[in-house]
Amino acid sequence: MATVNTDATDEGMSGFKSVFTVVVSGIGCITGVLGNGFITAVHGAEWARRKRLPVGDCILLMLSFSRLLLQIWTMLENTYSLLFQATYNQITVYVPFKVIIVFLNYSNLWLAAWLNIYYCLKIANFAHPLFSMMKRKITVLMPWLLRWSLLISLGFSFPFSKDIFSVYVNSSIPIPSSNSTEKKYVAETNVVSLVMLYNLGIFIPLTMFILAATLLITSLKRHTLHMESNATGSRDPSMEAHVGAIRAISYFLILYIFNAVALFLSMSNVFDANSSWNILCKIIMAAYPAGHSVLLILGNPGLRRAWKRFQYRVHLHL
Repeated sequence: MATVNTDATDEGMSGFKSVFTVVVSGIGCITGVLGNGFITAVHGAEWARRKRLPVGDCILLMLSFSRLLLQIWTMLENTYSLLFQATYNQITVYVPFKVIIVFLNYSNLWLAAWLNIYYCLKIANFAHPLFSMMKRKITVLMPWLLRWSLLISLGFSFPFSKDIFSVYVNSSIPIPSSNSTEKKYVAETNVVSLVMLYNLGIFIPLTMFILAATLLITSLKRHTLHMESNATGSRDPSMEAHVGAIRAISYFLILYIFNAVALFLSMSNVFDANSSWNILCKIIMAAYPAGHSVLLILGNPGLRRAWKRFQYRVHLHL
């Protein structure tokens, strides 16, 4: 069994790093809470009023709500892991934190993949019969696909509670120039099992997301080139919208992949708890949901109008 041992405490770690991590990741989490909370509120109010939502808005509601939970849980874990290490490194606290983080991340990856696939099928144009069939049936199939995705996420998360993570205390670390000893918490990860379970859980949604994003970018790029060849004067607003969509999808794809890598590195404990690389992983994991929520608000006309109305009402009360 291959394992990685990591000191969960580091006396040489400056207080500045801990504060920096909490502040920077906290800003990302707060931005994500505000962005995803806003999307959840807009579509949640629409669902409560009409008792139903279009498929795309339903996926957005589920995605934003799950990310809202993820951001709150991430803030809680970062605070505990950096400021309350004695409590965080108890096995009854440490493992549930990891399992819930895995479940929420898996759910987010699946929902983000389905959102991208839905946009791809609605916007892109390809003559392949399979693509045409999926385009016709996606609205009917999507509610079942979303339910199964959440069940799959839950099923792949439970094994992380057994034989993957362990934390123990080493109370015999001698203190230099002193006759006393200090206590250190050591986190141990079964890397082989982690790699297998993590890759099984992430492979399908990651592949679907990359494929859908590639098809959508290809279709939009082809359409943009066609409009450019037929342009006679000033830049067409429709063409600008397509270029903006390509840019937004590309940013989202980069964020998606970086988040998947950061999640794996953070879960594997290959870095010390207070190392710069571990801090970077925490910042990326906090920035991904926040960044995508901003992209969704800016790129969705309905959410953009709702945001402007919200800003107007805020200004009225100031």
